[in-house]
Amino acid sequence: MMESKEKDISKYLSYILRHKPESIDLKLDSNGWANIDEIIQKTEVFPLTKEVIDDIVKNSPKQRFIIKGKQIRANQGHSINIDLNLTSTIPPNILYHGTAEKYVPSIIKGGLLPQKRQYVHLSTNQITAKEVGARHGKPILLNIDAKNMYKDGYSFYLSENGVYLTQAVPSQYIEIL
Repeated sequence: MMESKEKDISKYLSYILRHKPESIDLKLDSNGWANIDEIIQKTEVFPLTKEVIDDIVKNSPKQRFIIKGKQIRANQGHSINIDLNLTSTIPPNILYHGTAEKYVPSIIKGGLLPQKRQYVHLSTNQITAKEVGARHGKPILLNIDAKNMYKDGYSFYLSENGVYLTQAVPSQYIEIL
């Protein structure tokens, strides 16, 4: 479990690497990579060091980030347009998505859409999916027929931290559990 300060820094890193790099005048390359030294230099909210960032990346239970050399990026969840260089993969037969009860009517009508993100996030784990859904209200677990989606031509990608990504999930592939 992350301590409060580490959790706050992790949220901050998510914010600048996934949504608003311009908030600190941070430059991401086309694949979402940022220079760690630049983040440290431009961050005024927290006293950041390479060691603090390394610890957060290493100890985060959700593994939202990856470090390669002097670069860091978020594994998925971007609302900005970047190319994660994901390779299409065959998904498991069933995947899960957690949502809040208040969103179920629109999901039944229009399916799962990425909203402000690049992809819809799907999990192999019911517990994780339910935890995600609980962030916005009473959690509802959705069963996604990934096997038939894939057979019907939909692409799936697997992020570095084990989250399955797809452009959208039409309602005919969704079962409310």
